Amino acid sequence: MLECIIEGIIIGICTSIPVGPIAILCIQRTLQKGHWHGFFSGLGAATSDTIYALLALLGLTMVMSFIETHQLVIQIVGSAIMMLFGMYIFFQNPASSIRKQQEGKVSYWQEYITAFLLTLSNPLMIFLFLGLFAHFTFLSDVTSPIYIIVGIISIFCGAALWWFFLTFIASTFKKRFNFRGLWLLNKITGILIAVLALFGLIGSLLGIVI
Repeated sequence: MLECIIEGIIIGICTSIPVGPIAILCIQRTLQKGHWHGFFSGLGAATSDTIYALLALLGLTMVMSFIETHQLVIQIVGSAIMMLFGMYIFFQNPASSIRKQQEGKVSYWQEYITAFLLTLSNPLMIFLFLGLFAHFTFLSDVTSPIYIIVGIISIFCGAALWWFFLTFIASTFKKRFNFRGLWLLNKITGILIAVLALFGLIGSLLGIVI
C-alpha cells in the first residue's frame, strides 16, 4: 500500500511539472491575485488530470479508441480554446481584476473551474498517464478497488503538492510587482499561452503529437 501511495504521488508530480499553459496561468493568477487563487487553479488542473488518470487506469477501450480516432480534431479544438484564452488574458486589465477581487466577485471556485475546463480540453493526457503507469508498473497486478482508489487519490495529492509549491514560490515574488508589472505580466502570459497553443495547432496539422 505504501509503495502504491508513493508511486501515485510521484506520477501526480511528474504530470504537473512540465511548464505549459496551465502552469503559466497559475503563476499569473498567483502574482496578480494571490497564492490561493493560483493554488485553486492548480487544483482544477489536478482534478482534470486525476479524471484522465482514472480513465487510463481503468483502460476504458471506448474512450481510448475515440481519442485515437479523433486525435487531430481534439488537438485542434484544444489548441484553439487555449489560444482564445491567451488572448483574453492579454487584453485583461489587472486593475479591474484586482478591483473585482476586492469586491468579492472573483471566487476561488471560478479559478478552479476555468483551470479544470482548460486542462480537460487536452484528453491526450491519458497517453502520458499510460506511459507513466507502464514505467512504474503502477497497479499493474492489482484488482482490489481499495488499491485503485488509494492510487488515484495519491496521484491527485501529488499534483496538488506540486501546484501548492509552485504557487507558494510565485507568491513570494508578488510584492515586487506594481500595476505596470502586472499589466506586463498579463501581456507576457497571454502571449506565452497563445504561442504554446499555436505550436500545438501547427504540430497537429503536421501530424506531430505535442
